[in-house]
Amino acid sequence: MSALALVIGNKNYSSWSLRPWMLLRHLGLAFDEVQMQLDTPQFSSQIAAWSPTHRVPVLRDGELTIWDSLAICEYACELAGRGWPEDRAERARARSLAAEMHSGFPVLRNTWGMNARARNRRTVMTPELAAEVARIDEAWSQCRRDYGARGPWLFGADYSVPDAMFAPVVLRFRTYGATLSAPASAYATHALADPVLREWNSAAEAEPWVIPDYEKG
Repeated sequence: MSALALVIGNKNYSSWSLRPWMLLRHLGLAFDEVQMQLDTPQFSSQIAAWSPTHRVPVLRDGELTIWDSLAICEYACELAGRGWPEDRAERARARSLAAEMHSGFPVLRNTWGMNARARNRRTVMTPELAAEVARIDEAWSQCRRDYGARGPWLFGADYSVPDAMFAPVVLRFRTYGATLSAPASAYATHALADPVLREWNSAAEAEPWVIPDYEKG
């Protein structure tokens, strides 16, 4: 068994689980995966043994428990010694972007829930949703303008926390057909081709579980 254990929910729906899973994999940190099926009678009792918040994801490192996806990502970066840009100013910008995703975009979350295996779903494009999509497009495009010469990820050659934080958004945009600018679309295409994300997607497609509330559009 690995020293680390990451507790996650359904791979098809659990956007918060996807984020630390992606980063741990990209950082090369070995971990045991503990999956629990969301919205089931047994979930509450199962997760209570792992998380004080009774939510996924949660990371165990021996006796230490880390909950919340961004906190897990920070801890993973400390273990690996990487995962944020090396430059202090770029690191501050990356943290700002990761935190913006962590706490923002409520309309996007509620309207376009993550559904990794779904395609060609459509909902009404409200002004509020359009504004949030436009903000994400702006953020991705600016990163590509500033760091694209160094590599394909948001901050250049290396996969970093912001890439993990936006991974569920990439899947949402594919599911619901977001219209993006050329730089943002290129980033999304690259992210979708990532072998680590493709592995998650394959597992999501194989899951038999369906949660009707997540099947929008």
